[in-house]
Amino acid sequence: MKNYVIAGATGNIGKIVAKELLAKGQKVKVIGRNAEKLNELVALGAEALTGNISDKDFLIKAFAGADSVFCLLTPDMHSKDVVKEQYLIADNYVEAVKANNIKNVLLLSSVGAHLRNGAGIVDGLGYMEELFLQLKDVNVLNLRPTYFMENTLGLIGTIKQLGFAGNPVNGDLKFPIVATKDIGAVAAKRMLDFSFKGNTVEYVLGAKDYSYNEITAIAGNAIGKADLKFVQFPYNEAAKGMAASGWCGEDAANLMVALAKAMNEGTLFNAYERTAENTSPTTYEEFSHTFAWVYNM
Repeated sequence: MKNYVIAGATGNIGKIVAKELLAKGQKVKVIGRNAEKLNELVALGAEALTGNISDKDFLIKAFAGADSVFCLLTPDMHSKDVVKEQYLIADNYVEAVKANNIKNVLLLSSVGAHLRNGAGIVDGLGYMEELFLQLKDVNVLNLRPTYFMENTLGLIGTIKQLGFAGNPVNGDLKFPIVATKDIGAVAAKRMLDFSFKGNTVEYVLGAKDYSYNEITAIAGNAIGKADLKFVQFPYNEAAKGMAASGWCGEDAANLMVALAKAMNEGTLFNAYERTAENTSPTTYEEFSHTFAWVYNM
């Protein structure tokens, strides 16, 4: 039995990782800001640690005794300086790992982290990767999943309000897209087998590449709108619309647009080749059932 600590354990990916480790009989501490949301994992045998990962002292205590830790940066979409807060949390992770002499770390990163800067909301992950690259005698896996299928749920508001899907991504651009459940499965497997040594990178790219025109057609069929169309919004209008909707603050909106620009220009997706190993099973056709369920809620 090994000792694990999972940050962000109430999120889509962290929860899957925690459940997989618990199912294998491991000792798991789960970190979250809301104790009630951790109860599901406590019922499965996890130890709950309620606190904020922006608190360095809390994180150092939380990581005590761990053989392996799962680290991620969940952006505060209403912060006035999203990346600055991500940098702070990344710094805290490094300090907690060093203070506890932890030897195995899985970083939930992203495609585009190789750019370090210029990928909008991903820039904080590039910074975190760079920090951990400087640690000696620590095994670090930088897990870089592609664009989440769950991100497409953001189309629902536009569809209901305007009658079409839209965002600032080029509708003809084909790119890899992955379900968070596939990411969680890969992360849990790597943490269980301790197969990563040194500082390494692994991509999780989903089943295939799709364009937003294709995604919209698939989602449209799932919700009974076979003629649903996708419209690419200008960058400035997209940023203003996101902030005005209340979904995020102005800074996060600008970062999301910068991410879309990096997608459109090809820089986000230029550091990998698709292989059988980084291809995961869930198709968007399968995910469209989830899209329809959320749409009809």
